[in-house]
Amino acid sequence: MRTEIISLDVGFYRKLFRIALPIILQNVITIGVNLMDTIMLGSYGEVQLAGSSLANDFINIFQILCMGMGCGTAVLTAQYWGSKEIDNLKKAVSIMFRFVTVISSVFTIFVIFFAPEIMTIYTNEAEVIQAGTLYFYWSIPTFILMGISLTLTQVLRSIENVRIPLYASFVGFFVNIFFNWVFIFGNLGAPEMKIAGAALGTVIARVVETLAVGIYFFKIEKKVRFKLTNIFTNCSSISSKYFKYCLPVIASDSLLGFGNSAVSIIIGHMGTAFVAANAIILVIQRFCTVFTSGMGMASHTMIGNRIGEGNHKQAYCEAITLLVLSIILGIVSAGIMRLVGPYVISFYNVTKETYDLSLEMLEAICIMIVFQAMQSTITKGVLRGGGDTKFCLAIDAMFLWLVSVPLGYYAGLVRHSSAFIVIISLKADWIIKSAVGSARIISGKWIKKI
Repeated sequence: MRTEIISLDVGFYRKLFRIALPIILQNVITIGVNLMDTIMLGSYGEVQLAGSSLANDFINIFQILCMGMGCGTAVLTAQYWGSKEIDNLKKAVSIMFRFVTVISSVFTIFVIFFAPEIMTIYTNEAEVIQAGTLYFYWSIPTFILMGISLTLTQVLRSIENVRIPLYASFVGFFVNIFFNWVFIFGNLGAPEMKIAGAALGTVIARVVETLAVGIYFFKIEKKVRFKLTNIFTNCSSISSKYFKYCLPVIASDSLLGFGNSAVSIIIGHMGTAFVAANAIILVIQRFCTVFTSGMGMASHTMIGNRIGEGNHKQAYCEAITLLVLSIILGIVSAGIMRLVGPYVISFYNVTKETYDLSLEMLEAICIMIVFQAMQSTITKGVLRGGGDTKFCLAIDAMFLWLVSVPLGYYAGLVRHSSAFIVIISLKADWIIKSAVGSARIISGKWIKKI
């Protein structure tokens, strides 16, 4: 298995580029929307920015759950696609849709009845709670829309169709920016809605994205030919495999989502300026890691397809290559972030306190971004693509909850440490997951034919 450690096959790099590039572009578009949202709302001060940021931290729990459902299903669909088992692929997607419907409904009902209570978990500042609650109410339709579009995107990527999600995001980007401009500032005769306008613009963009991806998948796509009636298919023949391989991914991302929310709660109780600074740094971080995150998602598809073909030796070689590439890209991303970060921060209309906190957080993230790149490729890409979902569940849940959350709580709310120390503490699990995950990949024990 170890006769060739690093892949020198030109075809491998071409395929990686072909799959990763549209994902990278889609990530750039998504982050561009977030950047414009924060800049537009930032013009009204820290309260509006903090309110939307904390409300989105809760919405991100649902988003991560959707990613878990989509990526968990993609563990099966990628291998089924590689082995050309189209009927089983359809059944996996059918089970996924049933999960999406239930979870979307639960989150929708929860926000309708408990929006103010949710905000009080994240902050005790009345103005921020009021702003975030308003954002929640206008965002209610986004749950079902996001559930459909995000999970279908993962399935399409697993069958090497990365362009349609990109096109949908591209259109959604301009729709979002336009309606944000209209409703946040009250242009073209619309009322000046501020934070509510940002939520409404996002919902309209979600409608467009979901329609684009849904119409393609159900009506136009010719390789799988999935129809709405397939959702009601008897899936008992693969249900045990679905629960074995997909539920650990869903559970892993669920614990990761709630863990990230716990991190947000810690940040939320450190003051409005800290929350606003963190929102700014998150956007910069996501911009500077688009290549690493794109490669991580592409590696999931590539490794899954390769194992589905039965070529385990080549899968191992390509996994080692992807790990090395993630380190290189992580270092490059850190350099880019260090160079452009201060200029991006200066675009925001924030207080000196928020500005200084942002610069301090930037220094911390520039150190941790290499480990973020590694653990993303390891856990979200190679190990999941290889079917090693239980191991991913263990390291995702264990190190975030047992290391990062307690350390962050102690550094931020007990010791009142500097922003630099707090951010390092909150991201400490990235270092451990990178080390443990690398050892797992080198061992070869992650390769599991479904």
